[in-house]
Amino acid sequence: MAIAASAPRPARLDGTTRAGWLFVGFSVGGFFDGIVLHQILQWHHLLSGLDGPAGSDLPFQIMADGLFHLVMYLVALAGAVLLVMARASGARGGSTSEILRLVLIGFGSWHVTDAVLSHWLLGLHRIRMDSDTPLAWDIGWLVVFGIAPLVLAAILPHRGGPSRGAAAAAASVALTAGLIAAAGPRFSGQQETIVVFRPGMSEPAMMQAVLAAGSRLKWTGAGGTVWGVETVSWSGLATLHRRGALLVSSTPVLAGCLAWTRSG
Repeated sequence: MAIAASAPRPARLDGTTRAGWLFVGFSVGGFFDGIVLHQILQWHHLLSGLDGPAGSDLPFQIMADGLFHLVMYLVALAGAVLLVMARASGARGGSTSEILRLVLIGFGSWHVTDAVLSHWLLGLHRIRMDSDTPLAWDIGWLVVFGIAPLVLAAILPHRGGPSRGAAAAAASVALTAGLIAAAGPRFSGQQETIVVFRPGMSEPAMMQAVLAAGSRLKWTGAGGTVWGVETVSWSGLATLHRRGALLVSSTPVLAGCLAWTRSG
């Protein structure tokens, strides 16, 4: 009687491939954190926990967030380089479940690292800087975006079939993060818009820009160029930029890290 030979199990992914996908997941976690929390929800930015003048220095804070995103970009680039090197060496690309598992581990690892290092050891920021119970927000965010992805990665198969869905595996994590990011303004409860005007503009010109945008002034910063106004429409947003606004917090990609300027 002939005995059917069992299909050989795929070889374990090599270290370069594993590291590449882990780097990709880690960078996606960092970008998700920066885009959602720093820019869309505007709950904090990288160094909002600093005391002294640095904690209220708008250009410094925006620069720090930019440098943070630059580091995440370099991590993503390093992951891409590792994956290209693995591919060039003939290493197995990995199955969909393997890749998704590694990306989830990287994604969750970023949030665990951020919580332990940035929130609790160094005190650079908290999830909600304006909360009376910041630890509750820290733990809740850690559980949802740090622990849960790691648990999901643990229950996914470690090995699988051919790598037909490799790109889809990584893209699914990025897409999910993007959808949550897009929903961010619905949870932020933002009731005002922060506008940074060009230096040298006169106060009457700034006021005319606000009125032309269909909004009203709520407060102004000490320097005179940062104004808090009532929430503006998309057409009002265009009007503000056309009349001299450099940054407007209603456009997260351009000026998300302005929430700290709000009064009270």
